[in-house]
Amino acid sequence: MKSNFQFPPIIKPLFLKTDHEHLKTVSMTPENLLNHSIPAQKCTLGCPILDASLNGGIPCNSITEIVAESGSGKTQICLQLSLCAQLPIPLGGLSASSLYLHTEFPFPLRRLNQLSHSFQSLYSHTFVNKEAKHNYNPCDNVYVQSIQSADQLLGIIPNIESFLLNSKAQLPIRLIVIDSVAALFRSEFENTPSDLKKRSSLFFKISGKLKALARRFNLAVVVTNQVMDFVGSGEEVNGVRIGNLSCLFTSGRRVCAALGLAWANCINSRLFLSRDEIENAIVNDSEANFMSRQTKRRLHVVFAPHLPYSSCEYVIRTEGVCGIDR
Repeated sequence: MKSNFQFPPIIKPLFLKTDHEHLKTVSMTPENLLNHSIPAQKCTLGCPILDASLNGGIPCNSITEIVAESGSGKTQICLQLSLCAQLPIPLGGLSASSLYLHTEFPFPLRRLNQLSHSFQSLYSHTFVNKEAKHNYNPCDNVYVQSIQSADQLLGIIPNIESFLLNSKAQLPIRLIVIDSVAALFRSEFENTPSDLKKRSSLFFKISGKLKALARRFNLAVVVTNQVMDFVGSGEEVNGVRIGNLSCLFTSGRRVCAALGLAWANCINSRLFLSRDEIENAIVNDSEANFMSRQTKRRLHVVFAPHLPYSSCEYVIRTEGVCGIDR
């Protein structure tokens, strides 16, 4: 893991090859936009079952949000994704390193190292041709930077662009993780009209710059968000239904994504992680009944321009986050 990296000055612009010529030959009608859309490259989550629920993984050129309560595994998925991005493209990776912006302390370095050891064991033959294989450490390709405010995040984006342009790393950065975006706005703004207006303005500025980076450098951008208890009546949040699910439930209570409708319009896709405690009866030879608790977690596609609704059960193990095919 590389922490507190220095952003170099801009040397020269970098232009990525895209299929703009193809778009120019197509009349821009809604039907043609659907039929002739450019498929986005995707990054595997390291599990074929999870990838199947997302039709291949996390897409590039867009912002994907993972929203969940604490303890659901959103940070663990982001850590795992940061390692899987290093995989070769034929294995579903991006052949790239990642930039992990964390807003809550401390950074889970111990868990990243634990996942890194499992990653190295699982893909030991994949990196066999790398120079100095015995010194290869996947954590070296995860750049970590702490962010303490929304203004700091907005101000650091030009520096990130310079870093992307001038990095001489063997694996270019093609994944940016912000964990979590809600923490940047949680205590900085009051519930007043002026503060809400300023907050919404920052939403659109930050997301607009992140989307521009994603398009220019073919990046996958992943942000985590928190949930809050739903207060009100009816199925909609503020009178508007957001996505495929009319209601979000976790730990036996109804919740909604933090930051409201304005932020929901800033992201391209939203994934919801739910968790529930299930009690199971255990009967032994003495006919005494015992109750055991089991945590069941599930990933849901709330909305995405390229996906219908789907869901998948998953578990968190020492070696990582794994989907369960039931």
